[in-house]
Amino acid sequence: MSGVTLALVGAGLRGQSYARHAVAARSGRVIAIAEPDPDRRRAVAEEFGVPPERVFADWADLAAAGRLAEAAIVATQDRMHTAPAIRLADLGYHILLEKPMATSEDEAMQIADAAQRNRIMLAVCHVLRYTPYTRLLKQLLDEGRIGRLINVQHLEPVGWWHHAHSFVRGHWRSQETSAPMLLTKACHDIDWLIYLTGQLPARVSSFGNLTHFRPEERPEGAADRCLDCSIEPTCPYSAKRLYLGCLGDPAKEFWPLGALTERRDLEGVLDALRTGPYGRCVYATDNDVVDHQVVTMEFPDGTTCSFTMAAFTPMEHRRTRLLGTHGYLDGDGRTLRLVDFRTGEEELIDASLAAGHSAADGHGGGDEALTAAFLAAVAGGDPSLISSDAVSSLASHRVVWAAELARTTGTVVTLTEE
Repeated sequence: MSGVTLALVGAGLRGQSYARHAVAARSGRVIAIAEPDPDRRRAVAEEFGVPPERVFADWADLAAAGRLAEAAIVATQDRMHTAPAIRLADLGYHILLEKPMATSEDEAMQIADAAQRNRIMLAVCHVLRYTPYTRLLKQLLDEGRIGRLINVQHLEPVGWWHHAHSFVRGHWRSQETSAPMLLTKACHDIDWLIYLTGQLPARVSSFGNLTHFRPEERPEGAADRCLDCSIEPTCPYSAKRLYLGCLGDPAKEFWPLGALTERRDLEGVLDALRTGPYGRCVYATDNDVVDHQVVTMEFPDGTTCSFTMAAFTPMEHRRTRLLGTHGYLDGDGRTLRLVDFRTGEEELIDASLAAGHSAADGHGGGDEALTAAFLAAVAGGDPSLISSDAVSSLASHRVVWAAELARTTGTVVTLTEE
């Protein structure tokens, strides 16, 4: 059998997705698994044909067995990236590391240092860098099709129900157990904007709050759980409508329903809504992350950028406008409208994406392309195939932490090169 051998550390949505892309492309094969959830561990081991002696409940047990594979996919929860990434790097594994690298700058630096001292390849899953759409956009900018870039306006439309699922009821609802939303959700976007401009910002400011998903906004008559609520039928955040509506759709049963329960029947979903966190009223949970935020950046060459992340949108592709001295680009993640100021002509350019915009359906082809680039780099010993390496990813993460500092202190943060 051919393909890079892989250890899958964390077999949730993201870990399964990368592993499946590797196997489907025949460029990788999963030969070891570490996953704490017994049902998921059993199902994933069966799917990839991993023998029992290479299936572990804890990443530390996998590491104790020595280097079992050429590379590892580390897709544990955000606060659990650091220890396995460092230990596996010390064992000589090349690493595909889900974003964010870590939830603190110190831990991200430890991971980068481990990759460097062990001379292993580490790719952070900044999948937006790898999409066909991004390649096209980057090419147009590098060719000077809009002249000198002056301003960028970028929107991440999180989606009203997606925000309720992941950032009000779900794993990423609390900074104490996860991290600020700008890091867990939008480090993708900050990294992407830095990649497009080709430089790190010199100054950063930010504003944002948790405005809507809080007890003060709770409608009169709302119950603590959607199944008990008289106004549930008219609530845009109805858990009953969202999750029961997933039944019968394999993609939606994988995500978002897979976060609630392994069962795919009416009673199984209702039981999860009665007893689990995903059935709670969005105005009566323990969430504390923002539901909208803006970040403004000024780059050393004078280029400015504004980024908006908001819950109160449909869940769809990012929207970006790029303003240059000789032209204008307006993109929606699939197509680009190019206006040439010199001729007045307009051109509509299609990136021909087959995949959708979200994590569940591949981030516009980025998941597949990232996986392919990482495995090709490992197979050929060519780190140049990886654009989101530890050094560049740490640099863009530092911008996220600077933006959070600016938001929480009401200041403009000046960045210095490390």
